[in-house]
Amino acid sequence: MAAQSAGIIRGIHGIQAFAGQGRILRISVIGLGHVGCPLAAVMAERGHDVTGIDQAPAVVEQINSAVSQIAEPGLDIVLKNAVSIGKLTAQTSLDGLADADAIIIAVGTPIDDNGEADLGALKGVCRDIADVIVDGQIVILKSTVPPGTTDSVVVPILSANADIDVAFCPERLAEGQAIRDLRRLPVVVGGMTPKATQRATVFFESALGVDCIPVSGTRSSELVKLADNLWIDLNIALANEIAKLADTLGVDAHEIISAANSLPKGQHHVNILSPSMGVGGSCLTKDPWFLEAFARDNGIEMHIPAVSRGINDGMPAYAVGRITDALSRARPDILPGDLKIAVLGITYKSDTSDCRFSPAKPAIEVLIDKGYDVAIHDPLVTPVDARMVTDLPLQPSVDETIEGADCVAFFTAHSAFSNLDADLLGTRLAHGAVVFDGRMLFSPKAVSDLKKHGLQYVGVGRT
Repeated sequence: MAAQSAGIIRGIHGIQAFAGQGRILRISVIGLGHVGCPLAAVMAERGHDVTGIDQAPAVVEQINSAVSQIAEPGLDIVLKNAVSIGKLTAQTSLDGLADADAIIIAVGTPIDDNGEADLGALKGVCRDIADVIVDGQIVILKSTVPPGTTDSVVVPILSANADIDVAFCPERLAEGQAIRDLRRLPVVVGGMTPKATQRATVFFESALGVDCIPVSGTRSSELVKLADNLWIDLNIALANEIAKLADTLGVDAHEIISAANSLPKGQHHVNILSPSMGVGGSCLTKDPWFLEAFARDNGIEMHIPAVSRGINDGMPAYAVGRITDALSRARPDILPGDLKIAVLGITYKSDTSDCRFSPAKPAIEVLIDKGYDVAIHDPLVTPVDARMVTDLPLQPSVDETIEGADCVAFFTAHSAFSNLDADLLGTRLAHGAVVFDGRMLFSPKAVSDLKKHGLQYVGVGRT
């Protein structure tokens, strides 16, 4: 009873302590990947004392040297600022965890072979910190999990030795704009109790200076993230289906979608997203399956996850079909082995270094299987990370990659490629080469300029 009372008192004091912009918080962030690293850096830059914890010594060493291990616009500057003012340090141990005002868990939860969440890393972290946390602390989970995981898996482990508060606050950052999102995006908060919800809400209002959206509990906040990503995946699938129809009709899908989005509907407008050559990353490729597996286990048949995943997983093959059809017209008498295809960008999304589940991987595999001479370049990817996509070596520059190519295939729209205009491509590529635009990099005017230089343009939903 005494321990319980002490925990309640500390929890109440914790709510009060988080309040106000002048309070410097001690924060531990466990997992320094694409979520944890930007989050830790932004909170530290705001003046809080942040300790980042990661099991990889190389990651810890890089962060302590103010070097970002991931490509994320603006992160390098924020990280340097945070480290230089002594507000962010990284370590591999859990030393000092008991002194933290808040502990944030941001480790990966990949999908297993059965389409269900692999919670091994999450459970391991929870068991490790359960041995050192103390009464009255708050632990905030950022790792994406199936509904019910916080209550049924995380809380029992963490509460074994201490009376603590636990909240689930879904990660909703978009890679490529994570820093901007951290500074403006409301945080959804659901706690194991109303007190935990209140503590997490006050914490994020102070730590990030953003609004919060409290929900009724951890199960609700878990479902928010999965609902968001199912909507995104299904919306992109709709855009991709429209693009296929547009290609058949010889019209511009982007023009159609832009016009369709002008229709008011409810409190907003129709909002169809853009088609592309595929959907990748660690979230959209697995979160719909998390929902499908959870529904199946509870006797509910969900159709949408399989539909959206099937459509989007089929887009890399569709993109390759667009490329090969265009090459057969541009080079009708030349065998694939004598044709060079330059692939620019192998990450799953523009302006990020993240290669996880990149649609470039199956597309490149099919191109190689068809016998084409494939050269690849991505300025944001290390040779080690590139192996997640292909065993082909990365070319050192755009110029070397596209020189004399019969086709240049833009599989991402990195900002670094924005200067590749018709004049440059017309000079470097083989005469009459194909330009495949898998990410809507080129505007209608730029497409017109490409064609004036004798280049053959083909996109997804645009010819």
